[in-house]
Amino acid sequence: MEFEGTEEAATAVGYGVVEEGYTTKSGVMYVSLVESFLDSAAGRKARGTAQLLFTSPPFPLNRKKKYGNKTGEEYLTWLHDLAPRLTELLTPDGSIVMELGNAWEPGSPVMSTLALEAFLAFKEAGKLNLCQQFISHNPARLPSPAQWVNVERIRVKDSFTHIWWMSPTERPKADNRRVLTEYSEEMKDLLTRRSYNGGRRPSGHHIGHESFFKDNGGAIPPNVFVHSNTISTDRYREYCRERGIKAHPAPMQLDVVRFFIKMLTDPGDLVLDPFGGSNSTGAIAEELERKWIAVEPNREYVAGSMGRFLQFAGANPSSPQQGVLFSEP
Repeated sequence: MEFEGTEEAATAVGYGVVEEGYTTKSGVMYVSLVESFLDSAAGRKARGTAQLLFTSPPFPLNRKKKYGNKTGEEYLTWLHDLAPRLTELLTPDGSIVMELGNAWEPGSPVMSTLALEAFLAFKEAGKLNLCQQFISHNPARLPSPAQWVNVERIRVKDSFTHIWWMSPTERPKADNRRVLTEYSEEMKDLLTRRSYNGGRRPSGHHIGHESFFKDNGGAIPPNVFVHSNTISTDRYREYCRERGIKAHPAPMQLDVVRFFIKMLTDPGDLVLDPFGGSNSTGAIAEELERKWIAVEPNREYVAGSMGRFLQFAGANPSSPQQGVLFSEP
């Protein structure tokens, strides 16, 4: 579910390969391109069973990298064509949550609209409703694009990504009571003293004199995630270092995964990630007692992702062992 952003993707398997990388009590990680998985018996069996498809496809870039990322119109067409096939995996009230980053025009201090165009093409091709837009903001992200931000100083750093929540129905399974946040100290104090100034506000809203006396167990969160992805010593990275495996360069924030799985699924539901990366999705799904399927074509990423389960899910991934997935130097 993550940004394919380094040359290690050259270790990806080719079309037609669909192998079980490993299994846990609740899920399975396939070594496969998403297209191969969808064409396979496992992919056909998964149709209509996923309550949540949570993922981050490779971000759209406007120049070729050594690992062969899709660019421009090719990327837009690729994501457009995948939409109906991925939507087929959902239950009638299921959801697709997809993170897409920003892109810049090559050699120019101008943002590309490719990511937005690709999202709209995906939404249209999948006949999906946009339930809500979210923003994932990382204040610790390094300044980029470097030429325009650090060298010429004519732009500010690009520090957020879009997260799009979509569904084939206007009312997918969802409950924000599962993701309430702790009340502020001010709200806790109000609930204790049970008094405040009601009446009409300058905005025109009328606030009743007892509107805020009900304790709902927490505050409804906003649609903005703020996090600093600066951890360099977590168990996943240690697992990769100890085995000479290159860790995924941009793993998904675990709290973001946890938020959507809790809000949009129940225990026992199936969560599916067609771009598995370091398998944050599978690990959090296992932690929250959901079933899961992840698909990732890069054997090295699959091997490293086994370390997720030692830290987050308390699971012991089954054979084949790590060495089968990736031969250490």
